[in-house]
Amino acid sequence: MSGHIVITWRELLLLAAIVLAVYVAEMLLFLRASGGLRKPRWLGLIHEKRVEAELRREIEALRERVEKLEARLPLPEQHDNADTPYNRAILLARQGADANQLIAQCGISRGEAELIIAMQKR
Repeated sequence: MSGHIVITWRELLLLAAIVLAVYVAEMLLFLRASGGLRKPRWLGLIHEKRVEAELRREIEALRERVEKLEARLPLPEQHDNADTPYNRAILLARQGADANQLIAQCGISRGEAELIIAMQKR
């Protein structure tokens, strides 16, 4: 039995599988290099959905951070506009007060007092 090479079916089948795998790998590389192998559309859609979900999570996290920062901000002071010198002057002008009375009681200038009276006469 010396000098003969014996190949069994099992070895032949293994050799055929290796040759086939190399051939398939070469074809895939060739198709990819030539641009013939493109990702299926559904893979792109899956990627878009993942990116969209990630962006939604980031937006929600940013929204929560903004809400926390807003909660830490001091509240703006509430100004009672009804008690300003100009509002008092308007009320007095509606009651018939003259410019001298508005100047004395509200501490506004003559021009402001005359303007308020002129606006109230309309």
